[in-house]
Amino acid sequence: MAVTLAQHLVTQLRDFGVERIYGVVGDSLNPIVDAVRTTKGIDWVHVRNEEAAAFAAGAEARVSGKLAVCAGSCGPGNTHLIQGLYDAHRDGAPVLAIASHIPSGKIGTGFFQETHPERLFQECSHFCEMVNSGQHGADMLHIAAQTALAKQGVSVLVIPGDVADEEVESGATKDLATRFGRVQPDPQTVEELASLVNRANSVTLFAGAGVRGAREQVLALAEAVKAPVGHAFGGKEWIQYDNPYDVGMSGLLGYGACYEAMHEADLVILLGTDFPYSEFLPQKDVTVVQVDADGSRLGRRIPLDLAVNGDVALTIDALLPLVQPKRSRKFLDALLRKHEKALKGVVSAYTRNVEKMKPIHPEFVAATLDELADDDAIFTVDTGMCNVWGARYITPNGKRRVFGSWHHGTMANALPQAIGASAGNPGRQVISMSGDGGLGMLMGELLTVKLHQLDTKIVVFNNSSLGMVKLEMLVEGLPDYETDHEHVDFAAIAAGAGIHSVKITDPKKLKKELGAALKHKGPVLIDVVTDPAALSMPPKVTSQQIRGFAMASTKVVLGGGVGKMLDMAATNVRNIPR
Repeated sequence: MAVTLAQHLVTQLRDFGVERIYGVVGDSLNPIVDAVRTTKGIDWVHVRNEEAAAFAAGAEARVSGKLAVCAGSCGPGNTHLIQGLYDAHRDGAPVLAIASHIPSGKIGTGFFQETHPERLFQECSHFCEMVNSGQHGADMLHIAAQTALAKQGVSVLVIPGDVADEEVESGATKDLATRFGRVQPDPQTVEELASLVNRANSVTLFAGAGVRGAREQVLALAEAVKAPVGHAFGGKEWIQYDNPYDVGMSGLLGYGACYEAMHEADLVILLGTDFPYSEFLPQKDVTVVQVDADGSRLGRRIPLDLAVNGDVALTIDALLPLVQPKRSRKFLDALLRKHEKALKGVVSAYTRNVEKMKPIHPEFVAATLDELADDDAIFTVDTGMCNVWGARYITPNGKRRVFGSWHHGTMANALPQAIGASAGNPGRQVISMSGDGGLGMLMGELLTVKLHQLDTKIVVFNNSSLGMVKLEMLVEGLPDYETDHEHVDFAAIAAGAGIHSVKITDPKKLKKELGAALKHKGPVLIDVVTDPAALSMPPKVTSQQIRGFAMASTKVVLGGGVGKMLDMAATNVRNIPR
């Protein structure tokens, strides 16, 4: 049966399991929008900016692991998409972007709204092709969708509006492969790794997002070689909870004794991490091994003594029979004690008289949010100081999800990501930890939340400041400039948009008012006025940075409390065998 390419595309996407397309209607996209209108089982989620559409699709894909779809019309609609697509691509979210184009006969003439999307999206996609006929588009759809799933990233189909209206023969849906093999490590390389482990007196494991699905193996290896386990932010939700070997996180958002554990060990094994901050990684006097299923990542941050291309779980399964169990816990126990001491020493910074402190300490807000949120809540976290509070206070448990713009590092990601998480997970609590800077950038998406009545809780850390930018300036010895701005009443703005809102300024009422807002059905904006002086330094800084900060400002810098993680650290120390 002959149907238009647009109808074929929408029907196939639905049959692939896609339930919604995020975008802004109009122009060359109209044939596809109309096909959604007439097709049961797939919906159009109208957003206010295509950037938000791409963020939302990326978030839905990250939670579900399935293909998610966004769309943009020709010209500006395409260029708006690119920010969110960069974020999805760099974080490995399988997203298909439909980039509609000007009429095919006008391409190359400087026509109204003409861009070259097949060039524009090359850097933020694994697949980007322009469709030149209806049948070509029908063939390309399967390739684009399969590539996004197989390579875990973005595919882009560029479709001129007139081509979308061409007729094609609609055949049976081609099934997508959704289960993929895992990379088995080379046996000889595993033997070399075993030799390094057996020779080392002390071993530290450092886990990234690649340890997802390998938790049991990582903990078994830690027990066998008595190794402390640190993590990057990407690995936190998979390895930190209920971990008797935990020594915290390294990097700019880090805490605890992870940095020391990596620099004091004889051998450090990097597990499924592409941690970009090489200055926090050991580079001399420590043997370093990296294990990763993506061979292109091996050794691109620091020189390695051994590179192991393999799935983390499969690699450790192959390694454990070759490992000689270590008896001494001396190194592990020393680092567990350092970790507990480091956390205990900074927690008082936000707990002392915290219910009397105005403006409210943001750490207190994050810790209270962690306490009140559902066990399976999804948190989306804005780039900036919200990253710090999310990293240090939101407690993983194996059911919660916590993510933000970990690799692209863009502002304004949390709210549109929460839109995608809410749309794809009705009935599950979704909390956007938004900075006032990030929310201000894509504030129009409040209207999207209202339009679709998404059960999204938007917690605004409203300090009238770009806190992370301020910190960057201060550690460089620069006076902060244009980082502080007039206070904005986001609660009033949300109320004007028809969203239930609450403004919290009294720390004594924080728990009660925040708890009531989280229980409210439907969208809620929670505007919490927080202290702009609450900045957080990384666990390890250079003397130059310290001098620069001292020269530039006398503001309070908190080491950063870590909520329930202190309890776990104390438990781990108490459980050290006597």
